[in-house]
Amino acid sequence: MHRAAYISFDRFPSTKGSAVHIRHMAGELFDRYGGGLLCVLGGGDLPRYQREDNLEVVRFDEPVPNLIDRAEAFSGWVADRLAPHRDTLEVCHVRDPWGAVPAIGTTDAKLVYEANGLPSIELPYAWPRVAPSTLDKLRDIERHCFRHAAAVITPSAVIARAVEERGATNVHVVPNGADIPETTPPRPDDAPDRYLVYVGALQPWQGVDVLMRAFTRLADLDDLTLVVCSSVPRQRSRPLRRLADRLGIADRVQWRYTVPHHRVAGWLAHAAVSVAPLTASPRNVTQGCSPLKVWESMAAGVPVVASDLPAVRELITDGEHGRLVPPDRPAELARAIRIVLEYPERAAELADRARRRIADNFTWAHARARLAAVYDATVG
Repeated sequence: MHRAAYISFDRFPSTKGSAVHIRHMAGELFDRYGGGLLCVLGGGDLPRYQREDNLEVVRFDEPVPNLIDRAEAFSGWVADRLAPHRDTLEVCHVRDPWGAVPAIGTTDAKLVYEANGLPSIELPYAWPRVAPSTLDKLRDIERHCFRHAAAVITPSAVIARAVEERGATNVHVVPNGADIPETTPPRPDDAPDRYLVYVGALQPWQGVDVLMRAFTRLADLDDLTLVVCSSVPRQRSRPLRRLADRLGIADRVQWRYTVPHHRVAGWLAHAAVSVAPLTASPRNVTQGCSPLKVWESMAAGVPVVASDLPAVRELITDGEHGRLVPPDRPAELARAIRIVLEYPERAAELADRARRRIADNFTWAHARARLAAVYDATVG
């Protein structure tokens, strides 16, 4: 019987940043309790069940096409997985309502709710025609979960304010982290001589289309390539590849798909600039975000140009740790990238200060220590 459970409606492991976060947060929980139960999404060649000493990993892989139906099916499945441990569970750490609702209904364990986002804000990006009544129900579910949570943790102060507006109390900010490489990772064999890099998924709020429009303004730098180091499969890049064709930059953009996390470090370390062109959408501004790509770029010692959003300003001070530009403005993004490229000594100073900022305050060891302090205060 387990004393701790970590539940997430995310595929794990995967090439997405969420998987990195789950690995560290769940690792802290299971180190504390000598193992536990990990309930996540599966699929592909991932096994439905794994046992590693005292850690039990179970994966939900039912092919339910509708997202809401799948989330509800996941909740029922989680309730069944938790039921045998209802008398021994002391803490359930969850990442979303789909894990929180069954934890509340099945056990008396203390609920630690890790709010990396709010489905009521994010769902319209997946389903633009979602009914307002559905979003109202999601907001009610979020409030229900927050009312029952012994503690709520978020990776940014912006998200903390958003969840507090939905009734969350005992909210703690536990920022993301990044590990400083002990040695410089090897340069990827197929890396261009000089390149900008974008790392991450390709949803509209990531702003990759803005980056492409900015890149067209750097056409005179004919030795410069844009590398899109994506965490998603090729088919999801189709709209952006069509855009590259229309903009006339297709031959200067290189695509890499479902890049394993351990290989991302090499792409970052040897880039001229890492760009995080997040849009000023409600998803990033009202809800907030915590772009792992920024943490990891800073840790890699590469100059960063990012959108000037409140969540990004929690980590980067413009002109000190990187360059921040107004979001959704390709011309200003291109200008900032050009200045970084034209002044390499200044860019190296920015990158060095950024790397020290991560080393001093924002490694994964720092994040895990902050999470441990929440456990100490909440569940003893």
